[in-house]
Amino acid sequence: MRIERITLTLVRLPLVRTFRTSSSTKDAITHILVRVEDAGGATGWGECACPVDPYYCPETVETCWHILTNFLAPAALGRDWATVDELVALYARVKGNNFAKAGLEMACWDALARSQGRPLAALLGGTRTEIVSGVSLGIEREVETLFGLIDQYLDEGYRRIKLKIAPGWDVDVVRRVRERYPDVPLQVDANSAYTLDDIETLTQLDAFGLLLIEQPLAHDDIIDHVRLQAALSTPVCLDESIHSADDARKALDLGACRVINIKVSRVGGLREAKRVHDVCAARGVPVWCGGMHEFGIGRAANLAVSSLPNFSLPGDISGSDKYYREDLVEPPLLATRGAIAVPLGPGLGVEPVEGRIERHAVRTWKLGD
Repeated sequence: MRIERITLTLVRLPLVRTFRTSSSTKDAITHILVRVEDAGGATGWGECACPVDPYYCPETVETCWHILTNFLAPAALGRDWATVDELVALYARVKGNNFAKAGLEMACWDALARSQGRPLAALLGGTRTEIVSGVSLGIEREVETLFGLIDQYLDEGYRRIKLKIAPGWDVDVVRRVRERYPDVPLQVDANSAYTLDDIETLTQLDAFGLLLIEQPLAHDDIIDHVRLQAALSTPVCLDESIHSADDARKALDLGACRVINIKVSRVGGLREAKRVHDVCAARGVPVWCGGMHEFGIGRAANLAVSSLPNFSLPGDISGSDKYYREDLVEPPLLATRGAIAVPLGPGLGVEPVEGRIERHAVRTWKLGD
């Protein structure tokens, strides 16, 4: 393949409801859409699902825009490649910047799969036809509001509840949720809000039969998580700390976690996401797919990678209607009884609606004829 035109569009969509974590509050999501056009006529779409602020990771939407326009897109434009490995080699000199890389790589995966008339899931080696979904619930001002949301999503059939926690919104909240919902699969996500000084607080969570505690300690830490995991009976799940298959291998070698959350954007794309999956599968360590409030393009890619066999825990791929009144793709990606069908059409299996994209666009940039 040879990419002859690359278009970036910065798009902002309002959220259905405000989403709070230990580090940020969001009323809208702004992501970069990447469109590539191949010399043979194939078109592919990707999504750079980076936050606008540097509170989850060091990257932001603006750093991704800079890296894409000045380095990644120029490196890939007009160059021949036959496999995604060869594509990635074109910009291998660029260190880090995984969210930026993931958006371009996703678009190229889509174009490659479309050129072969194959679903992206099949090209990746996926085996599942539907993905069991959970929901991620932010920090609320009142526990009763949280109860109402849990009731709503359980009534809709979602299979697992994830609660965001932070110092002051943790043990008591989880206790009250568990007392009200004794049999619901439940996990918590700290987004790096704690330190080893909080071991006593975190060990109290062992009493509630949680599936896992996600990223309790620093975003770049593996070593301290070893000590924490040794003190907990609940599995630690690493998220922000894992940027590659090598990171996953090292974390498992050290005993820093018993579960890994795979986010396509965080690890630099679908290729590396599959490699992380394979490392964990070889060791019998379960993985699941986390979310970054993706629009339909990134959500479809998450479904495709989640069809790989070792994605054995419910992920965060809720129906798009949980977040957006109108998504950017057709058909919409919706959950039925807590599961979402893996798209079977060529490539991502969804079609971006360009009129909607234009309506919500903030700015656009093009490279190529």
